[in-house]
Amino acid sequence: MPLSLDQLNTASATDAALMLDGLYEHSPWIAEAALAARPFRSLSHLKHVMVKVLQDASVDAQVTLIRAHPELAGKAMVSNTLTAESTNEQSKAGLTQCTPAEFAHIQKLNADYNAKFGFPFVLAVRGPRGTGLNKQQIIETFERRFANPVDYERDECIRNIHRIVEIRLNDKFGVEPTLGNEVWDWQEKLAEHSDPGYAENGQLTVTYLTDAHRACAQRISHWMRDCGFDDIEIDAVGNVVGRYRAGQAEAKTLLTGSHYDTVRNGGKYDGRLGIFVPMACVRELHRQNKRLPFHIEVVAFAEEEGQRYKATFLGSGALTGHFDTTWLDQQDADGITMRAAMKHAGLCIDDIAKLKRDPEKYLGFIEVHIEQGPVLNELDIPLGIVTSINGGRRFQCEVTGMASHAGTTPMDRRRDAAAAVAELLLYVEQRAAKDGDSVGTVGMLNVPNGSINVVPGTCKFSLDLRAPNDAQRDALVDDVLAQLRTICQRRSVAFKVEETMRAAAAPSASAWQARWEKAVDALGIPLFRMPSGAGHDAMKLHEIMPQAMLFVRGLNAGISHNPLESTTSDDMQLAVDATTHLINQLADELT
Repeated sequence: MPLSLDQLNTASATDAALMLDGLYEHSPWIAEAALAARPFRSLSHLKHVMVKVLQDASVDAQVTLIRAHPELAGKAMVSNTLTAESTNEQSKAGLTQCTPAEFAHIQKLNADYNAKFGFPFVLAVRGPRGTGLNKQQIIETFERRFANPVDYERDECIRNIHRIVEIRLNDKFGVEPTLGNEVWDWQEKLAEHSDPGYAENGQLTVTYLTDAHRACAQRISHWMRDCGFDDIEIDAVGNVVGRYRAGQAEAKTLLTGSHYDTVRNGGKYDGRLGIFVPMACVRELHRQNKRLPFHIEVVAFAEEEGQRYKATFLGSGALTGHFDTTWLDQQDADGITMRAAMKHAGLCIDDIAKLKRDPEKYLGFIEVHIEQGPVLNELDIPLGIVTSINGGRRFQCEVTGMASHAGTTPMDRRRDAAAAVAELLLYVEQRAAKDGDSVGTVGMLNVPNGSINVVPGTCKFSLDLRAPNDAQRDALVDDVLAQLRTICQRRSVAFKVEETMRAAAAPSASAWQARWEKAVDALGIPLFRMPSGAGHDAMKLHEIMPQAMLFVRGLNAGISHNPLESTTSDDMQLAVDATTHLINQLADELT
């Protein structure tokens, strides 16, 4: 019979320790130390207390814990001396049925890893979904992590140990992150759609109004219908809009959502997590036949990333009345205008202006988003409260010099466009670092028609500059553009700069941030407040209504815009629970 939290909280110290036996491999002291914090408010609270116990322990104690874990497909498995928990986990991952070649490869990885780090490789083989990684995924992770620095890898082993413990604890208490699993599954299914040139390589890329993009919109709209939304439409810019009606038609609306387009070869959760979390909340309301004193409007924004066209925040910008009609004449890499792409998709361009929302009819905007950074992962905290979103400006730039023969053009006679941009790139890096919290990126760098034996005559590049407030952002921009001018004058090259996006910094509305804080605290999770360095649809909605965001921890050092972007179904469950709590708070306030 599963344990209950009440049993754990009221049991004697000896009995409570027995209840938590087997969580940490041959290391009962962690759970025993954690019991001093009883009563636990939730399993999440217990998990965090055990994380803190280990964080406060010495490096020697941490390494001893790591060394208590068996190698994957190692000697302990062969000799049948694994703990029952480890046997179950390695078996589910298929490690007990390795081919001779697979076994030999893993054995070599084990030996090389131990030689480099001095402790065994530890991986939560049941994975982010809890159902188990396959052998190929395990081997790929093994090989990737081998390149980590020693200190970082030790911490990564500890994080994986906590994930192992989380799953074991769920098993003990009979807890299943049901809604988190379903949110996970939605994202996996949506990731089946990808643009040509990427889909064939197993890469996820969904750019504005491609076939894959339109297939995603259709699938999201069908799932919204299944969830019980009353009204579903694909609007004039391709946003998928679902509306769950209040008990009274004249009620105001809570707006939420995020984007479903991706960067090229990106991750599955950026944006999409913020669509599916509130969809899960609405579905539960529908199942309970529960109506609220406000409407819920979930918007899957069609475009946020600015990948196919230079327009960015196109989907959310249409809702704020800031869709720039000059965007319609922009061309993609194939010469297809945005106007033509929209007509091909069956969108009604004339209706775009009608999408502007009246802020008087809305309570505010909330967004759930994967962190896209390492902070929560390093702290081992599942949720973070966003205090503000950095302001940013983006540019498409071109430097023009003179193409000439690489062998016959002396170094002091060259008008090298690429060298000028390279010099600027280094300046961007140095200048942004001076502020401490500004960031600058040249993410795209291209020498059109370049040749190995030709001095570059043209160099095209992108420029992305961000800072916590608009004044700091603009000072950074001014300095970078001034330096570009200086470099180009000195090198006798010309330049063109086109600003493609300007987004103001967006501090969270205090009342809405407080609601997120109450929701997270109710789950027994420590409150951690942090700014967002990434741009989000929330910063556009901020222009017309109050907004606040919730971050969800990312795995793999919180990497994002990358196929390694990941989070767990347990953390997704907590995001659904927090959002549900906020919705209920709001309902109580308005009742």
